[in-house]
Amino acid sequence: MSIRINDIAPDFTAESTAGTIHFHEWVGDGYAIIFSHPRDFTPVCTTEFGAVAQLAPEWAKRKTKVIGVSVDSVADHDKWKRD
Repeated sequence: MSIRINDIAPDFTAESTAGTIHFHEWVGDGYAIIFSHPRDFTPVCTTEFGAVAQLAPEWAKRKTKVIGVSVDSVADHDKWKRD
């Protein structure tokens, strides 16, 4: 299955640094950007996520949430988030 810009992503449940989320419920009546990255603690991913995080007020104005997805564990995400 391929997903294109403006497609409705399939619903899923996942463990996250904010606890268990149900994707469609988490998005609510706004929008979401699914931001994938290969691994935590890599230099490019760190700078890209930092840039996206700095735009948080702009995403909020547009009723848009950003979620990062990778193969890493939630424990690794927590460590990376604190780093």
